[in-house]
Amino acid sequence: MPPAPPRLRLVFFGTPEIAVPTLERLIAGPHAVVGVVSQPDRPRGRGRKLSPSPVAEVALREGLPLLRPEKVGEPSCIEALRALEPDLGVVVAFGQFLPKKIRELPTRGYLINAHASLLPKLRGAAPIARAIAEGESETGISVMRIEKEMDAGPTALVLRTPIGPQEDAAELTTRLGALAADAIAQAVDAIARDEIVWTEQDASRATFAAKIDKADAVLDLREPASRLACRIHAVSPKPGATLTLLPGGGSEGVDLKVSRATTRAFAPGERPEVGRIERVDPSVAGDGEGPLRIATGDGWLVPLVLQRPGGRPLPVADFLRGFEIAAGARMAVVAAAAATDEGDGAAPRAGARVEGAMSTRKSAGATGRGAR
Repeated sequence: MPPAPPRLRLVFFGTPEIAVPTLERLIAGPHAVVGVVSQPDRPRGRGRKLSPSPVAEVALREGLPLLRPEKVGEPSCIEALRALEPDLGVVVAFGQFLPKKIRELPTRGYLINAHASLLPKLRGAAPIARAIAEGESETGISVMRIEKEMDAGPTALVLRTPIGPQEDAAELTTRLGALAADAIAQAVDAIARDEIVWTEQDASRATFAAKIDKADAVLDLREPASRLACRIHAVSPKPGATLTLLPGGGSEGVDLKVSRATTRAFAPGERPEVGRIERVDPSVAGDGEGPLRIATGDGWLVPLVLQRPGGRPLPVADFLRGFEIAAGARMAVVAAAAATDEGDGAAPRAGARVEGAMSTRKSAGATGRGAR
């Protein structure tokens, strides 16, 4: 059994739930967590009560020194951190820009970060959702050294994991939180032993994962079913993908959320109208196929979980017991929410999809590999 690494004094920077497993692993490990920095208390939950972040809750529970600055670079925060005399800073989903005075404050001269992608792929704010949306078959955690350019620092450790066929963003986030704890624990031990090896990223292969917004959740049924299924899982549970059920040929309808779906290819020679809904006899449905399918630009989209306004998500068979969708009904080609966002005849706002595609901004390289 290898000897324990020299003990480092760590400051942890993090905010949301995905960062909690790493903080808890470090607290339980051989190194000393001497302070925690998190975002200020924000309104949370149904009552919008002012509450600490998930990471701040752990710090308070464990009695650790806790800083919650509006801006981490403010002089009072820098002085408080300097007084903690950290050897190393560890960052997981902190949510603020870290200025040079913070990055170089620890005695080791840098901070490390667990980024939820296989860098240089998917730098940026939403790597988990974008990996699912692009149909990636795997993702992971990259431990990198933080530098001024976003997610561009050298990496030292990459742990990979497959993405499940119908895994949504919340489920993948939970798994990557646990994987980040493993990766950071290994990296901190390697740093303590002076065994860490940093490798510069290949910037020519970098892609960028823009933040998810409500526009990403509007489905355009002219797209292939495989791409739509990926997007459904990428925006589930929030903001949740939207379809609009049209009543009797009218132009207004009911917005339905779809949070899980699969796909089925058209039969040879089959080319139904985009948006057409077919009911499927359960006795002849394929494995994992629900009792409803929707024609898209290429293939059938098969919703597995639906939710009506004011309702809760239900498996489609249960949903249809209380909400009738007749065979031959239609979904709007583009959900009504799109018109609300853009306005009739208005030019699309910056970043809006003209053809309905949820895209990852790229500097080079490409992405998807099938339905997710």
